[in-house]
Amino acid sequence: KPFSSERLILSVSRSIEVAEIKYENQQLKEKDIYDYEFIGRSATILKIKQLIEKVAPTSSRILIYGDSGTGKDVVAKEIHKQSKYSNGPFIIVNAAILEPEGIESELFGLDNGNGEITTGLFEKSNNGTLFIDEVGEMPLQTQAKILRVLTDQTFSRVGDDKIISINTRIVCSSTRDLNDLVSDGNFRKDLFHRLNVVNITIPNLSERTDDLDLIIDHFTKYFSDLNSVKNID
Repeated sequence: KPFSSERLILSVSRSIEVAEIKYENQQLKEKDIYDYEFIGRSATILKIKQLIEKVAPTSSRILIYGDSGTGKDVVAKEIHKQSKYSNGPFIIVNAAILEPEGIESELFGLDNGNGEITTGLFEKSNNGTLFIDEVGEMPLQTQAKILRVLTDQTFSRVGDDKIISINTRIVCSSTRDLNDLVSDGNFRKDLFHRLNVVNITIPNLSERTDDLDLIIDHFTKYFSDLNSVKNID
């Protein structure tokens, strides 16, 4: 005080605009994470849902098994949604499609030495969940560094010795049995035991035919809405 009415109106208008932008960004983030349905009422799926309700609020690491297309990412999102990390980021990385020579920079970040720093996925997922799909495809050298993160919740960027601390929940998935990879020497036994605190196996659709009608109805509505086609029962 004193203030002009014009300045007050301008300040309020800008505050409203900022609030609207923050709300829109939050809505987009929630849509990216939660724009899905965990469909199923079969006995197997109900057991999985009950298990998620039990372990999601804890800090237990979870390993999800299932063939491609069974919905491992949906289960991971549901775990994140029901966890204490739900207000944080949910970051997905597929280890199978990362270039072997660039996977550590992707996960841990990179310091080029000239002041240019690239933030890695572990740092981006701080106070949230990092979902590592096809974790069995990671090189052994990278597995050793992942083990350190799980043990100490710290890591260093590639090209830098600075220790970075994080609070990130790790959820992993695989289409291959990690026990077999351990036996073959392609996956560290100590890392496997760290990741395999709780494991969830998602059945193929052929094993949960009770859910077929629900899934058909869901995708019929989804694609009808997407293409502005009236859904005729």
